[in-house]
Amino acid sequence: MVNSQPHRTRGVKVLKAVSSPIRLQILNLLFDNSALSYSELMNQLKMNPSRDAGRFAYHLKFLLKAGLVEADVEAKKYFLTDLGKMVLDVADRVEKKAVKPRGMIVRTSHLTVEEFDVNKIANSLIKEAKMPAELAQRAAKEAEKRLIKSKAKYLTAALIREVVNGILVEKGYEDYRHKLTRVGMPIHEVTALIEKHDAAQDSAYTIVKAGQTVLGEYTLLNIFPRDIADAHLSGAIHIDGLGTWILKPNEVIHDLRYFFQHGIKLDNPTHVSMPPPTNFKSALSIAFNVALHTSKETNCSQTFNYFNVFLAPYTRGNEAAKLKDALRLFILNLNQHADVTLGLDLAIPKQTAQKEAIGPEIKDNGKYADYTQESLLLAGLVLDIFEEESALKPIFNPKIVIKINNDTLANESSRDVLFKAHRLAVLNGIPYFANLTKKDAENLAFAASGVKFAPDLTGDWETDTLRTGCLGWVTLNLPRIAQECEKDKSKFLDLIKERFELAARALHIKGNALKQFGKNSLPFLLQKPSGDTYFRLENCSRLVNLAGFREAVESFTEKDIVTDESRLFAEEIITTLSAYKQKMGRKYGKRLYPVVLGNREASERLAQLDIERYGVAKVKFSGTREKPYYSTAKRINIKAAEPLQVPVGMVEMTRTLRGINVGGNLDIFELEDTEYKPLALMELTRKLIESSATEFFTYARRVSYCENCRKNWLGTLHKCPSCGSMSTLTTFDRFIST
Repeated sequence: MVNSQPHRTRGVKVLKAVSSPIRLQILNLLFDNSALSYSELMNQLKMNPSRDAGRFAYHLKFLLKAGLVEADVEAKKYFLTDLGKMVLDVADRVEKKAVKPRGMIVRTSHLTVEEFDVNKIANSLIKEAKMPAELAQRAAKEAEKRLIKSKAKYLTAALIREVVNGILVEKGYEDYRHKLTRVGMPIHEVTALIEKHDAAQDSAYTIVKAGQTVLGEYTLLNIFPRDIADAHLSGAIHIDGLGTWILKPNEVIHDLRYFFQHGIKLDNPTHVSMPPPTNFKSALSIAFNVALHTSKETNCSQTFNYFNVFLAPYTRGNEAAKLKDALRLFILNLNQHADVTLGLDLAIPKQTAQKEAIGPEIKDNGKYADYTQESLLLAGLVLDIFEEESALKPIFNPKIVIKINNDTLANESSRDVLFKAHRLAVLNGIPYFANLTKKDAENLAFAASGVKFAPDLTGDWETDTLRTGCLGWVTLNLPRIAQECEKDKSKFLDLIKERFELAARALHIKGNALKQFGKNSLPFLLQKPSGDTYFRLENCSRLVNLAGFREAVESFTEKDIVTDESRLFAEEIITTLSAYKQKMGRKYGKRLYPVVLGNREASERLAQLDIERYGVAKVKFSGTREKPYYSTAKRINIKAAEPLQVPVGMVEMTRTLRGINVGGNLDIFELEDTEYKPLALMELTRKLIESSATEFFTYARRVSYCENCRKNWLGTLHKCPSCGSMSTLTTFDRFIST
């Protein structure tokens, strides 16, 4: 029989070691601090070195003999042994059982009520913050002490997390605190969001907004490195669509032929699959469902390029009136459910014309060139519907892009449709116009935002301009750079390259995230019914938008943008960016472009942050003191005097900005609040195109609409001229704060 007496003797020593409050306090101090020297232990115990040295030495020696504490001779420090840690844990549990303090109840984040358990804090630190187990246990124990001392009636998971985060900051563990941070919205902000009254914002908007706020915080805290997150928060850059950054692309350019050939096949059992269309109505139904599904997977908008061309084969055998009725229903449904751009070609591009047409199930559909008249008929019907529906209240969605090439201007039928487009522009400024008359420009694709796609990647127009899109935007604050550079041109150019690199890196992170999460977040876009994935994610453009380009140049040179000095400085900025983006493109992804495009949120936020930082007197901005913003689009006033002329300096400025127009551009020609003749405006369009003054443009009109008497008037009105009402009057302007 084995003699167990030695084991019992050691056990007695261990129990005697923890029977003294001082010795137990020493064990707790060593647990909390990892290791302490002789003098540090005495100081923590508040013992006098001369008076209490003997008493302290006795207790420390007792712990050493019991094997609960060991000494590091070289470091001259004491630390707990594994046995010491185990004994301390047992002592804590015995104390809790014996004393039985009032139970602390916790309302968890999983919507349950549980009794407080310190081990759950340690486990969370280990799992979420990737903290070493020993550090996690120390932090958890300290949190428990503070929570017991607080005498809170009940605890929440959020409160416990706050206490733990405070402890981590105090102890210098900021990296762990960063990972443990809770994302969400303060109660006050949630209340304000719920109580906000806006006829255009229902409960679905509130839910989406709250969700995007949480995801935006998550992206800043957990996805971006510190320098990118700080640059956004400080206003050096603006990352657009933070709430969907890792889940959705910004814009999509569709190819309806894909769905006309394959139909819609979805793995999700709650969604109805659709066979390839056999007639015009079923083709429109396919297009509408494509828009509906894509709207859930796109941050901003989507474009049906060659909309009328690809639909044309389905029109034969249909009366124009029936086609118009079907189109009207399609357009009104899109107006309610999806942000879409319809690209209308007024002359079928040669490369498109040579393609085999996809249409109803007949033996030979021919080529798209065989459907030129049908294509023009559809374009005309779309414009007629917009004019009729907008006669009272303008409808700005879906958007219309009128694509003009050399054949458009030469063909009588095309010019008739072009006239309709300008009649609509005179009425309320709805259409956008794309100038495709330049060499190698006939197959460009434009979204209404101004984002452009050219066959500049593989050289194949279908691969480069269809079934792809814009990955995302990051906006640079150029006036901030003008403030920081202190009139030093080299510093200005170095700073713009530094910020461009941040933006390129942020976009690269988004590309990787969509590749990683896309299977779950983009099931419709990344479908591959025939083994060929629909959406070409790898071909997406990545845009670095330049906010306040004009203000920055004028602030630096202290001269108007049209002067030679300002123009030379602008050209130097563009040359620098054009060269630098080649380097960044090789490192962070293809199709990385600097652009100047309208962005209301970024323009207002960045201007406001600069005013708060530097003072209103030192910041050059657009708008008013109450509503400041930085320019992010080119706006040009068109006087009503006839004949209408290309604005002076427009051609030269377009040449100056050519280097930042590769990824997109939009010129906004603002019409005065008076009547214009469609033919006069059409003649101005011809001049703009022939002079190469612009590549993509629209005519902006402000229209005031009265809900009470259902009438509209040109210009911004504060009172309805018909009924005198002020509360029922709404002014429509597509380009406020751009």
